[in-house]
Amino acid sequence: MNEGHAAAFAQRARAYWTEAELRRVTEGKDLLVLPTTAPVLLRTLGLLHRDASMPPPQVRKFLQLNHMLRLLRPPLLELMERGEPLHIVDAGCGLSYLTLSLAWCLRHVFGHAATLLGLDRRADLVDSCRTAAERVGLADCMTFCTGDVDEFESDRPIDVVLALHACDVATDHAIALGLRHEASLIAVAPCCQAELANAWAELAGAGSRTADADRAPLHPLWNTPHLRREAAATVTDTMRMLLLQACGYDTRVVEFVPSRHTPKNTLIRAMRRGHTDPAAAIAYRDLRTATGGAGIALEECPRASEAIDPT
Repeated sequence: MNEGHAAAFAQRARAYWTEAELRRVTEGKDLLVLPTTAPVLLRTLGLLHRDASMPPPQVRKFLQLNHMLRLLRPPLLELMERGEPLHIVDAGCGLSYLTLSLAWCLRHVFGHAATLLGLDRRADLVDSCRTAAERVGLADCMTFCTGDVDEFESDRPIDVVLALHACDVATDHAIALGLRHEASLIAVAPCCQAELANAWAELAGAGSRTADADRAPLHPLWNTPHLRREAAATVTDTMRMLLLQACGYDTRVVEFVPSRHTPKNTLIRAMRRGHTDPAAAIAYRDLRTATGGAGIALEECPRASEAIDPT
């Protein structure tokens, strides 16, 4: 969007978004990204229509995005207090909704220098992200590249690793990237955790061929597909939390989107404190044993592996 079109759209948005209309959509909440302050960003993300309106489906996405930014604000402010520019990697950036919004906030709300790198396997998405960054006027601080998260290595220190709705073990690969580079903040929103559920299904199949199958405490769970999937997602995120704690991260698991909007609403937010937690390592091993002996991909990360088995 050229400067003339951007200015015209911003004027249209300010006219449309009266104080009353803004209050109706935001419900009086203190949001970081608003139609009146970030119209070009929201238009680029597809949340504002050409006439600057925001239909109900886009309102939900708008509120979800702002809630995610609000959850990231406290740890980011802590990092910004150090006074150094931040380097942020979005592992599996997709269309880069979060990265673009975060870059906009860092420049226009916090006034803090930062560079952001979006990484994705799909070249077409990477091209779209580059175009979007140019439209929003953030191409000077954002770069995008094609590649696999588990193979990516940075030639500079990484302060923050993000991964929004990375599927299955891609979340583990994003966390492992943060651990390898000792990122100060790791924030991931997992999606479609199938690894542990598949392992439990194999245990159920193996158990059905043994005489003592019915004596396995979790056999009823392993053998019930729906419950197996639901429980595996919860246990997987618990294991991720414990491994992060074992590696020296103060870790919180919170709901970042109300469940009425989407069931994929868990955010794991971890701040590096530098002190490993042996109790968390023991808890991970105990949980792994109690649920059948199957671990998760993150366990294979050298830092995580060393934390849970120092010998």
